[in-house]
Amino acid sequence: MHRILWLVVAVACVVGMVIPDDPGPEPEECPPRDTRVAAPYAVTGYWVIPRADRCVTQRMVEAVHAIGGDTLITFGPRFNARQDPDFPDCQVDGRPCAEVPGQRVRQVYTYLTGEEFGPGMLRCPGIDRRIESGGRTFFRLTLAESCTAAEHDLVLASTDGDGLGNLMREASAYGMTVYPGLPAASQREDKPWEPDAAHTAALNAFTARVLADYRTRFAGLSAFGGVYQSFELAMRARADRDPIISLYAAQHAVVAAALPGKKIVVSPYIDARRGRGFPPSQVAEGFADIAGTRAGLPMAVAVQDGRGTGKVPVHAPEEGAAKVAPRLVPVVGDVTNAQAYYGPTSAYVEAAAAKVPGGVELWVNAEGFEPAPVAGECGRADPLPPRGRTTKARLDQQVMASGPHPVKIISYGWDPFFTCQARYDTPSLADDIAAGWQQPIIVNAVPQTQDGRPGVLVEGYHLQGGTLRFEPGGAVVALERHSEGRLESAWVPYPWPWTSVTATNAAGYSSTSGYANREKR
Repeated sequence: MHRILWLVVAVACVVGMVIPDDPGPEPEECPPRDTRVAAPYAVTGYWVIPRADRCVTQRMVEAVHAIGGDTLITFGPRFNARQDPDFPDCQVDGRPCAEVPGQRVRQVYTYLTGEEFGPGMLRCPGIDRRIESGGRTFFRLTLAESCTAAEHDLVLASTDGDGLGNLMREASAYGMTVYPGLPAASQREDKPWEPDAAHTAALNAFTARVLADYRTRFAGLSAFGGVYQSFELAMRARADRDPIISLYAAQHAVVAAALPGKKIVVSPYIDARRGRGFPPSQVAEGFADIAGTRAGLPMAVAVQDGRGTGKVPVHAPEEGAAKVAPRLVPVVGDVTNAQAYYGPTSAYVEAAAAKVPGGVELWVNAEGFEPAPVAGECGRADPLPPRGRTTKARLDQQVMASGPHPVKIISYGWDPFFTCQARYDTPSLADDIAAGWQQPIIVNAVPQTQDGRPGVLVEGYHLQGGTLRFEPGGAVVALERHSEGRLESAWVPYPWPWTSVTATNAAGYSSTSGYANREKR
């Protein structure tokens, strides 16, 4: 990460700056904040891990912000109904914390988190307690409706510091938005991909307590934009009374009651693998089911593009007969794209964009990693499965495959995939983005006649003042009538047909990959 911070400072003087109106007080022990956006990239949001150290949090937020990030998302801890082997021992007054003298305890849930709850969480004297034990801080909370109830379900929450509070304060100083993860539902033991409905009522009671605490603790912080739904599901046609959709509906109703007007972010996955996944034709129904759980709140559905896990390929429409990319072979075998998959990412995103429900935004989650690491490559070893580091050129292809449809592109996940280095003297993915952020990315190209001249309208990033190169033939044509917006657009006089196009902008940077013709003519 130190390399990207150095690059950010080096290029900041030659690009536009974005400085929040009120960065707020700086932690006294940390360096001064640098709130410049030095290398704005197409990906503008990342999953991050809250850190108890304020200065580490500041450096992370600053590095994300410097390459154009304005959104941070965290995973919610598991609301665990079963014994958690990783949960640290907790003792109070010579007893296990789960024992409350004079009270009957029916169920104990554990919650391993990275935040410090506020005093409002402690409602029942003698039962609810903040406990220091074994070098960690614990919160013991009852979920009973009354402090005098005959029996109690308890939550034991363990934390190593207020990482989420640090993140929220730093993000506010940088003009960013944070979506902390909702408590994640306990999983069924026999089907861990499903929530355990027997504990939904307890989950909702705890969720309401947590969100009430957020409403108080984060009331003065501009970064608090809403919450992230941490329990994962596939965006496909689902059975009636689907347990995950039922969970969403119940927990989102709690969010609506506690945080009116705040946004819910959901990131469903797609799986294009033949025999295991589903075709793009199922996407619209899955999208509608998810949107139906928003309980009147604004919602962002950030579709996981599937390339990082190998569940969905990134290729041009005419490349069905081509062999899958080498990094996908361990997932689907050495076969063609069409043999392995129902279609590429672009087909699934287009299917989602065709019918976006009211009150919902379509985002794309471009998975910033490879299905498995290769020798000499950094990545993630824990938790399993191990994942590898990808390249900026591959990430550019994912942005390109998303097309003009998403309101926002985000990525899982910042640490370690954007920060790891194969060696101390080699760049991270974030460093590569900082060095190559001006490389153009075309996300759409359509035929358009202007003033009687046949031509091509392109949309994308960092196109200004340059040329387009069309294949086959290699014709180079200067851009005309450039305009700014959510995406830049420009028109060139060029007759169809063509197979692919790349851009070179006025700064001399060229696309890392060509945009394939998707028009059927």
